[in-house]
Amino acid sequence: MEIKRRDFLKTVAGGAALALAQPAMALAREKARLPDAVGILYDATLCIGCKACMVGCRKANNLPAEMTGSQNLWDNPVDLSAKTFNIIKKYKNGTGQFKDREINGFSFIKRHCMHCVDAACVSACPATAMTKDAKTGIVSYNKDACIGCRYCQVACPFNIPKFEWDNPFPKITKCQLCDHLLAKGQLPGCCNACPTGASLFGPVAALLEDAKRRQKMQPGKYYDFSVASTTSGRTQYQPAAPYVPRIYGESEVGGTQVLMLAGVPFSQLGLPVLPSASYVAMAENIQHTLYKGMILPIVAFGGLAFLVKRSGKNKE
Repeated sequence: MEIKRRDFLKTVAGGAALALAQPAMALAREKARLPDAVGILYDATLCIGCKACMVGCRKANNLPAEMTGSQNLWDNPVDLSAKTFNIIKKYKNGTGQFKDREINGFSFIKRHCMHCVDAACVSACPATAMTKDAKTGIVSYNKDACIGCRYCQVACPFNIPKFEWDNPFPKITKCQLCDHLLAKGQLPGCCNACPTGASLFGPVAALLEDAKRRQKMQPGKYYDFSVASTTSGRTQYQPAAPYVPRIYGESEVGGTQVLMLAGVPFSQLGLPVLPSASYVAMAENIQHTLYKGMILPIVAFGGLAFLVKRSGKNKE
């Protein structure tokens, strides 16, 4: 039977329509936070911009100083890089007179790996060089397994993994929540160095509970804020600032183990606006929908058959 081009196109279109007409499936897999997951709560209203966390990170991970500027006199990175896993940036508007205010104010923001609940970098890595610990949920990197494809860089919605472009034997670098220190019962370098408790380490469940408690605080009234970790016993007594009504990381791309509070909208602080569903789950949902009932393979097979037949006719 002769297959006409128009018939083939109708078949492909019909198959595609049938695939799209399937009942909406639940997302392929929405992961929940692990019960023993650990992370960091960063409170921008407590941050004073001292960058002690950056020094603590360098010391904990044996990172070299990163000089910038024409004279290269001091360690002053401008962004995350292969040599800088954690950075404090500043938002300023208008006169920059008032801390933690969007208009005529300023705020600090901390950037490092968010340790996603359903990490896109882990899913994208074809060599399992990126892994997520089954207990702590920490997303870590194994340089010995890495093949240098940099898919993790493309997949990360926060643009975190960095590549050692100036190294003849390069690897990917990023914050690993100082898992080597946690194994010794110590705290992540940034949290241990922070003098105000702006970077607080602990179980994610406890951090989320504390974040919600802070959002209910009365601005200007004094409260105790934990320092270093949720179990350190150290606190700092200071007034609460007005928070934006949102905990960044609670639901972004399926949730993260690094949570953030601020008095300025997060979009103004340079954090991306992201969906609540993880990219991994959304991609799998599309894939499963297309393959449900073998629709996509059938359409593809029909297209292949058409091309083979047309090629044969051309040769004749």
